[in-house]
Amino acid sequence: MTRATMKAVVYDGPERVKIATVPAAEITGPDDVLVRITRTAICGTDLGLLRHPGDLPTGTILGHEYVGVVEAIGSSVRGFRPGDRVSGSDFTACGRCWWCRRGDHWECKSRAFFGTGTSFGRALDGAQAELLRVPFADVVLQHLPDAVSDDAGIFFGDVLATAYAAISRADILPGDTVAIVGGGPVGLVTSMVAGARSAGPVVLVEPLEARRARATSLGALAVDPVGASSLVRSLTDGRGADAVIDAIGGGLGLSASFGLIRKRGTIVSVGVHHDDSSAFPTRRAFAEELTLRFVIGDSMRDRDQFTALVSTGLLDLDAVITRVVPFDDAVGAYADLLAQRAMKIVLAL
Repeated sequence: MTRATMKAVVYDGPERVKIATVPAAEITGPDDVLVRITRTAICGTDLGLLRHPGDLPTGTILGHEYVGVVEAIGSSVRGFRPGDRVSGSDFTACGRCWWCRRGDHWECKSRAFFGTGTSFGRALDGAQAELLRVPFADVVLQHLPDAVSDDAGIFFGDVLATAYAAISRADILPGDTVAIVGGGPVGLVTSMVAGARSAGPVVLVEPLEARRARATSLGALAVDPVGASSLVRSLTDGRGADAVIDAIGGGLGLSASFGLIRKRGTIVSVGVHHDDSSAFPTRRAFAEELTLRFVIGDSMRDRDQFTALVSTGLLDLDAVITRVVPFDDAVGAYADLLAQRAMKIVLAL
């Protein structure tokens, strides 16, 4: 039975959201799947767009992290049936073009990013709603194993995909020292992935004491930015970290990363950048043969690998969640996250 309307969290101006009644999502193409959302979440990318909303029209349905149950399928969908429990990527790709065949789904001309207006490509309604239309569903969606909870599955489309890509592109060897700048959800999950993939000391740099405590409980060596360089150099005989992950973005994250890296080391930036310019130590980067990579997570490429890390218990993603709240509490949840009174809030429907 189809429905005419649904509840959704929509953008209502700079740093403001509201719950609105909007037309219900529905299948419009043969490769679409309609997902009834059971869990959605608020991401740092959502918060960044509220602060820098240039490509985010008022009324945009927000959100790109989701777990749900398949409600209906288009005529061309082959991999899913109504009743399947699924998670999915935060953006879409066709799965057939030259870029997709290489595993570079982000470069697909058919890319659209859920719930972000035109910030990252074509606009597509977001997942903070009762229903979500997922184009190219056979490519974008994945079945969730029974061993993965809905709350853990919420990380698969973005945060975990980003963390896994960061460590993969950092080219670490067993025992390497890894420093992570930023102790939000991406930074915390990256620290766990680094440990699961045989890194040596993992140093997480974070100014907020509560986040440092959470990182310590998950196995990282957490340190305030003021003491980060001294700690890293004490662990490496003065060399610096073998790899640094910038989980903040912008000039602040890159500057901190360059302050921790060793000669011939690799910096991987996964934090969102809202500015086209940033100071870059070109002479030093050349003389020390530094590598800088900008990386975007891709669950369509990497989900088989990172799903195994979760389903076998190597990653405890539930430990990153501050709380799970009813969907109707979304406005308050956004306010708490914008004020840094919480780490990660999941909305339950």
